[in-house]
Amino acid sequence: MNIPVIMPPGVAFQNGHFTAENIINKTTHSGDLVGVFHDEAAWLALPANTPIYQVEMLQSAQGEGELFVGTTHLNPGRVGDEFYMTRGHFHQRREQGEVYIGLRGTGLLLLQDEQGKARLEQVSTGSVHIIPGATAHRLINTGTEVLSALAVWPTIAGHDYAALAQGFALRVVLQDDKIQAKEVQNR
Repeated sequence: MNIPVIMPPGVAFQNGHFTAENIINKTTHSGDLVGVFHDEAAWLALPANTPIYQVEMLQSAQGEGELFVGTTHLNPGRVGDEFYMTRGHFHQRREQGEVYIGLRGTGLLLLQDEQGKARLEQVSTGSVHIIPGATAHRLINTGTEVLSALAVWPTIAGHDYAALAQGFALRVVLQDDKIQAKEVQNR
């Protein structure tokens, strides 16, 4: 019997880039992140075309039971005293969870439930993060190199950014040469 062997897509774990054809690429620039950073003057001073993060996704069938696989590459930097971060979101279908795996760099994963209770997890090479349903999530790069994480999530999950229009309950800043988490007042 002659059974063909198919070569599946791959990910280069040292840099998080996929080795496949037809990759979906999206770059989010500072100008796309209206209202995300606390220091609006510092955000406005940054050129609007400054790349903050890039997402690579494999093409996937969509529907119940299907999965997306993607990598986020979050650049190092700060806006004022606040570290570069992804927009962050809940899933439209709140019951859907997600998995992140740290590939390179160092940073934090900010997790927040619908009641506003937030926590942080350290992201580094090889770290595994189980994001439960009904939990908003955001990557924050606290290091000096690109922070890359592999993510797997249901194609039906969707993204709900509007639920976080007032922001997350925590900000991660560099203050007195220390990384600190600060509670946000009057969200």
